[in-house]
Amino acid sequence: MEQITKRAKESRTLMTQLIFPLDTNHYDTMFGGKLMEYMDKVAAIAAMRHARMQVVTASTDSLDFLAPIRVGEVIEVEAFVTWTQRSSMEIYVSVQSENLMSGERKTTVTAFFTFVALGDNGRPAQVPTVLPETEEELKLHASAPERHELRKKRKQDRAGGK
Repeated sequence: MEQITKRAKESRTLMTQLIFPLDTNHYDTMFGGKLMEYMDKVAAIAAMRHARMQVVTASTDSLDFLAPIRVGEVIEVEAFVTWTQRSSMEIYVSVQSENLMSGERKTTVTAFFTFVALGDNGRPAQVPTVLPETEEELKLHASAPERHELRKKRKQDRAGGK
């Protein structure tokens, strides 16, 4: 099978949400689990755009909450494919919050998700390689093999060290 390459920007996905009281805890800051749901959905869309097939979440790592998101703020959840293996894809997800009154914007959360593409038979299927172009894409692509090795080691350690 001839290997296909796709640009990282082809998978870029952006979702914008206004944060309402039902999205928040008793401190009027957004529930982490709700934000993780949004991040997983946007990452899945980016992975499907890249692979053009069904995908499943294999792991989430380096989920770093950097600042609280408050009621009435807007969030932008952005994701794109940074690196691929045969059937897996690493997706970088970042969340920016914006206070619509002041215009202040800040990065509130970043994470890496790994998805596996599934063929029509429900088994892992080969995905295109990714071509990074921007400075951010190149930096994340270059550091991805190290993150991949850390994930493999973590998985082995949890499975009993084999």
